[in-house]
Amino acid sequence: MGGYFISFEGIDGSGKSTQARMLAATLAADGHAVRATREPGGSPGAEEIRRLVLEGDPDRWSPETEILLFTAARRDHLERVIAPALEAGEVVICDRFADSTRMYQGLRAPGLRAIVDQLHALMIGREPDLTFIIDMDPEKGLARARGRAGHEERFEDFGTELQARMRLGFLDLAEEFSHRCVVVDGDRPPEDVAAEVARIARERLHG
Repeated sequence: MGGYFISFEGIDGSGKSTQARMLAATLAADGHAVRATREPGGSPGAEEIRRLVLEGDPDRWSPETEILLFTAARRDHLERVIAPALEAGEVVICDRFADSTRMYQGLRAPGLRAIVDQLHALMIGREPDLTFIIDMDPEKGLARARGRAGHEERFEDFGTELQARMRLGFLDLAEEFSHRCVVVDGDRPPEDVAAEVARIARERLHG
């Protein structure tokens, strides 16, 4: 594939969605062909699955079922959006990708991370070229997320304990995949975070 694949990860309320949008606008202004997308979702079929997994009671699905749903959504997204855009030479900027499944499902019970990785290798087989992990204090992040007062709050409803585990998990992930993961302090004004993100992205793209 040509193109360049950038993902944004972090706990709920970390500001990663805002940073993904800001980077997409910045790189488009630089003259890049940019495809901004999100997970779960990004394609019509995956958006239908998004509603299933992000709405409703926290106990609606088991972690094992969620792994299958997220992988199905990601496969459709990859086939219909990400792979064609990369083949066309575009910069794909995705708000969450497989790392979120490694965290939100893979850390919820022993052995689940291995299942996530096995399914990923079998059905997806693609990692981002660059992943920004927007780091945020779990309590601040959860307060931000709940302040949005939206209807996609199933994972926020698991509470601060899950967010704290996810934050540590993302930091561990940054070490595991150090060749592509960059941790950025999200507890700053969005413009300051965006400036650091843009600098790093430009260095990678032009390096």
